[in-house]
Amino acid sequence: MSAGFLPVRQLVLVDLLSLMVAVHPGERAVIAVDGPDGVGKTRLVGELVALAPHVAGRAVHSVSVDGFHHPRVVRHARGSTGETFYADSYDYEALRSKVLRPFRAGREIVPAVHDVDTDQRLQPDPVELPEDALLLVEGIFLRRPELRGEWDATCLVTAPLEVTVARGNARQGQGQGRERGRMAGEDDPEHPSNARYVEGQRLYRLQARTWAPTWIVDNTDLSRPELIVPDPDEPQWFDQ
Repeated sequence: MSAGFLPVRQLVLVDLLSLMVAVHPGERAVIAVDGPDGVGKTRLVGELVALAPHVAGRAVHSVSVDGFHHPRVVRHARGSTGETFYADSYDYEALRSKVLRPFRAGREIVPAVHDVDTDQRLQPDPVELPEDALLLVEGIFLRRPELRGEWDATCLVTAPLEVTVARGNARQGQGQGRERGRMAGEDDPEHPSNARYVEGQRLYRLQARTWAPTWIVDNTDLSRPELIVPDPDEPQWFDQ
């Protein structure tokens, strides 16, 4: 089948992957795939990793920041607000020591340390990667100030809150993601049940607005995503 007959989503994925694998060719590189809960980051990264052997000419591996949650007692020690969601959810030092530093040094990485669903520590086998591997780190809050310098490029996956909240709730209904039970009819971003997550994302956007992503994928329509290469001098992209 010729490329002209491929579905729009696959064409966008091929274009995005070609941009990603061009980052620091011949050496290891790390790209953050950032975006709110429910936007479709995990699916998108999984598709890129699956597509890579066919079109990339370079090993592409992924790690989720969800494997580096703090234990629940730490995440909620200061309350369960949007501020604590943003500030206390993740153990970035563990991410650095288990993934980012060893990857840069050419060593094996440990892809996760904590299972957020069971709230148990994990001890997975280390993963050895090629010398020129491309590592995609996907998750929320990845353009926060303290992570500057960790990424060679960033990809923001975005969609309106009305879309991402509903998707996140649907995922929760399937036993994944958020930490509490959900009820039907809570898909309004302004509903009190969503306050911790929505307010955390709003706080994050304020702090990330001066760090323009390298690429943006508008994932509102999963079958027809849009790939955008933003102009860093256009500040509207900083509010995504």
